[in-house]
Amino acid sequence: MAAEAAPMDEKAKRMRDLLSSFYAPDPSITTSNSSINASFDNINSTSFDADQYMDLMIKKSNLEVLLQRHVQMAAEIKNLDTDLQMLVYENYNKFISATDTIKRMKSNIFGMEGNMDQLLQKIMSVQSRSDGVNTSLFEKREHIEKLHRTRNLLRKVQFIYDLPARLQKCIKSEAYGDAVRFYTGAMPILKVYGDTSFQDCRRASEEAIEIIIKNLQTKLFSDSESIQARAEAAVLLKQLDVPVDSLKAKLLEKLEQSLDGLQIKPEEASKLVEHDDSSNDTESNDQHPAKIHEDAVRGFSEAMRAYREIFPDSEERLFKLARALTAMHFENMELYIRKRVSAADFLGIFRIIWEDVVLMDEVLPEAALSDLSAEAAQVTLKQFVARTFSHLQQDISDTLLKFDINQKEAVEGEVLKVILEASQKAVLQGTTNIFQDFRQLLDENAGIFIKMRDLISGWIQKGFQDFFRSLEAQFLVLSGKTSSSNDIEGKSSDKIHAGLILVLAQLSVFIEQKVIPRVTEEIAASFSGGNSQAFENGPAFIPGELCRVFHAASEKLLQHYIDTRTQKVSVLLRKRFKTPNWVKHKEPREVHMYVDMFLHELEEVGKEVKQVLPQGTFRKHKRTDSNGSNTTTSSRSNTLHSDKMTRSNSQRARSQLFETHLAKLFKQKVEIFTKVEFTQESVVTTTVKLCLKSLQEYVRLQTFNRSGFQQIQLDIQFLKAPLKETVEDEAAIDFLLDEVIVAASERCLDVIPLEPPILDKLIQAKLAKSKEHNNNNNNNTVSS
Repeated sequence: MAAEAAPMDEKAKRMRDLLSSFYAPDPSITTSNSSINASFDNINSTSFDADQYMDLMIKKSNLEVLLQRHVQMAAEIKNLDTDLQMLVYENYNKFISATDTIKRMKSNIFGMEGNMDQLLQKIMSVQSRSDGVNTSLFEKREHIEKLHRTRNLLRKVQFIYDLPARLQKCIKSEAYGDAVRFYTGAMPILKVYGDTSFQDCRRASEEAIEIIIKNLQTKLFSDSESIQARAEAAVLLKQLDVPVDSLKAKLLEKLEQSLDGLQIKPEEASKLVEHDDSSNDTESNDQHPAKIHEDAVRGFSEAMRAYREIFPDSEERLFKLARALTAMHFENMELYIRKRVSAADFLGIFRIIWEDVVLMDEVLPEAALSDLSAEAAQVTLKQFVARTFSHLQQDISDTLLKFDINQKEAVEGEVLKVILEASQKAVLQGTTNIFQDFRQLLDENAGIFIKMRDLISGWIQKGFQDFFRSLEAQFLVLSGKTSSSNDIEGKSSDKIHAGLILVLAQLSVFIEQKVIPRVTEEIAASFSGGNSQAFENGPAFIPGELCRVFHAASEKLLQHYIDTRTQKVSVLLRKRFKTPNWVKHKEPREVHMYVDMFLHELEEVGKEVKQVLPQGTFRKHKRTDSNGSNTTTSSRSNTLHSDKMTRSNSQRARSQLFETHLAKLFKQKVEIFTKVEFTQESVVTTTVKLCLKSLQEYVRLQTFNRSGFQQIQLDIQFLKAPLKETVEDEAAIDFLLDEVIVAASERCLDVIPLEPPILDKLIQAKLAKSKEHNNNNNNNTVSS
């Protein structure tokens, strides 16, 4: 049993050593020296002694512990065997590959020693022959190298002797750069041998160089020379050791003076962006103003580069010059966009400026021209957006004011209709053109525009908000509703035609219903978003607020038109009632002429509103439709017709007054002034109501005799028929006409109205006279 156990222990020990050597973190653990420091119970150590370990375990542990340790070690051995098998299985392919590789190496190495011996023999033979060749050619090689050195020396000598002639040729051809290069290349030899062997050559060369220096100095201070040519002259002078520090102030001053020629002046900016697509001639392109400007700026940049190398302490001065040119570019750009400039021209000038900045920034990156340009570009671009809206507002104002409106054209022709259509087209087409221009700004691929796209969208939104607000204020100024610091086209508010006010009112409705929704859709489609910095001084585009603004403006303007027309009629009525002495008025013989003038004014109002306003649903509002009772209306209408054959005039008058006042007491209130609608009928009706109300007030301010009262009665009776044909609210008109009669009767000293037959006779006579007058006018018109 002991004999069988020994091999097993030897096998386990060998397995343990194998695994220990494979998994040992440090190879030094497996060395023989490690056995000194290894403890007895370190089973993984190479110096582990199983007998000593067992003796120690028997002495220290009881049987139960020994059994537990036995079970534990058996499990560890089993795990190690399993791990070893897995290790072999996982690396089987690698073992096979390594075996095959070793076999191939053995087969390839076989016979290599013989080949190496042959190669070594051949190398030794080549080396011996090479040594023989070197030995035989050594003397010839030394001779050749000596001849080569002699040849180079002779070339240098020949160059020194030819130097004066070369310099003269360069002077004639003005190739000063080559001359300086030749002279500086010969200077080392001339310094050493110039006083002996090459004395004449040195003297002639120095004379030529003095001429070159003078020519370069002349070129340096010549105003006809380009900036780049001056910079090259300064560089050449410095290479010739000519002191140029004393010339620094003059050179930089000349460079500063050249800035004026590099500016993009507003009056010349349009030429820079002109392109002749039909011409592909290189010579003509070289003469293009944009190409000339580019070459000038490029020369300026190269001059700054040269001056920076020549005068290292002048960097700050050069930085200031570059920044000054950049600032002047954008200042001139602001002047250029004060007039009307398209987005294409604006972008063309902007690209030229940006190219100039890039050229200078390559030479002077420390000047931070890109940052300066970005800040200035934001200001300029914001101003361009604002100017574009300002030009559109001016176009709309010019469209409204370019027609010389006179009374005859406004009434008989269709000038108001033409103005309205033209102004509507100006607003729609103008906003469309603005969107096209602004899309070009967003589509621009320049780096600075890409960074500012959000800002541009914000400026456009805020621009439309401010534009519509300003346009609303402009409408009120044009109408004379509000005053302005400057007279509109030299017109005061009392000279503004009422038809223009009506056009402005309808145009406000058009903007509210058509333009603002369309602008809202375009902004949502192409200009949504925006940077919050663009809204720092006001809100973004708020269509709801703008619609409310123009809705209120349209109502104000429409009411202002009615007030203007009513005021004109009121002036007519004031003259009529203040001129005569109504207490001494004569018997009425015909309808007074102010009635014709009043009807004529109303006719003009009707013709104007037909050109501008749409026709509404025309519905006659009769007295029976009003809130008054039929009995009251009937009693009032029969006031002048009851018992005319059985009562005297005085009794009839007193009866009429009594019945009129009684009807007034019992009649319910009639709504006279309703909201004005944007229809022809509503505007005419409201105007008539206000005029009759003014007529009533003027009547109340006078005192009438019997004839004066009868004249008022005749005039009012004549007005009833044409006014009822004109207005849509007959009830209110009847009420107001009756109020005029009542007011006259209250202010009359002897109220005796005209008999109905007399009224009818006078009215018929007036109608016949008016008809004859109209026929004569028509005949005159046809004959003319």
